[in-house]
Amino acid sequence: MTRTLVITVDRDNDLGIKTSIRGPVVGRRNVLTAALKLGIADPEESDTNAILGALAQNDALLETKGEEDEVEITILTGDEKVGVRSDRAIAAQLEEVVSRFQPDQAILVTDGAEDESVLPIITSQVRIDHIERVTVRQSKGIEGTYYYIVKALDDPKWRSKIMIPFGAIMAILGLGIMLPNEIGGVVIGALPLALGLYIFSKGAGIESTVNRVIQEMRENADAAMFSSLLWTATLFSAIFAVAEGWRAFGLLEATANAPSVLWLSVIHSSLAWTVIAFLTSTAGFMLLRLKRGSFSGSLIVLSVFGMVVYSFLNAALDIAIRVLNGTSYEFSVEMILNDLTTPLIWVVVLWMVTTVVRTLQAKQAQADRYWGI
Repeated sequence: MTRTLVITVDRDNDLGIKTSIRGPVVGRRNVLTAALKLGIADPEESDTNAILGALAQNDALLETKGEEDEVEITILTGDEKVGVRSDRAIAAQLEEVVSRFQPDQAILVTDGAEDESVLPIITSQVRIDHIERVTVRQSKGIEGTYYYIVKALDDPKWRSKIMIPFGAIMAILGLGIMLPNEIGGVVIGALPLALGLYIFSKGAGIESTVNRVIQEMRENADAAMFSSLLWTATLFSAIFAVAEGWRAFGLLEATANAPSVLWLSVIHSSLAWTVIAFLTSTAGFMLLRLKRGSFSGSLIVLSVFGMVVYSFLNAALDIAIRVLNGTSYEFSVEMILNDLTTPLIWVVVLWMVTTVVRTLQAKQAQADRYWGI
């Protein structure tokens, strides 16, 4: 006997908002009722097509199933604020359906990539054998294209995605044209820089990390206030690092013996502020994880490791600048101790912190008690 579950996901909970139907919706009759109510409430809603596609898959499986096979259909709904909250709601509803029906396999029916983003959540509880994408065929005429653009701009979700970037680009171009030549050129030149950084953040997954941090800040308001202060300090520390490097460049540009000495001195002067930015950002993440109850102690180890790297880099840059300026380096015990005492102390601190964290984690695992680590 094989149990097959047909799943369709409404991640932004249009079904609940427009029809007041709460998920999970289980059973062909209930799903059909939900599709009809959603279609009547909003005939242009794409989730209606996904639900009808799931019903079609369900009926096709019922016609071809064996005598002992079972088929069930369900709608999983998320939350209007798409993100951690909606994904948690979907995971909880899926767990409820899986515990009740005990499926051996599942078929996922979606209407777009947004609903498919919850695929890892679904596969963690049931095996997905097939994904069916429901695409609505639309008119290809100019009038139809204009209509869909207007409808997209009426949707708050799409309006923010389309109009805000377009408006920002037009504002920067206009400002660059209005300002004097040199300043205007810098402003216009900043536009491809900003676009490039945005594309890079999308490709590297930085945007999703930032969105997750913002969502965690919303759910942990108390910790978010202090974390925001720490991340503001991170931003200013990064600005100070650039400013300090620029100041060192201006002072040493005319007196440096070689370009290598100049750039090493610039890096050396901005290194301390760079490490401060790293430590304040790490402290912000610590506060959020403490509030959420998911603090693992790894951030403390990471902070101390950052100090180890900083101390070794600081010593290495100092030695390199002295040598490039013509000062000979004596490989004596006294000289080595003077230069490497601080880095070695931080190595010992790192070993001690790592040992303490691992010990507390082991005690927590044995006693089944939460120690905050």
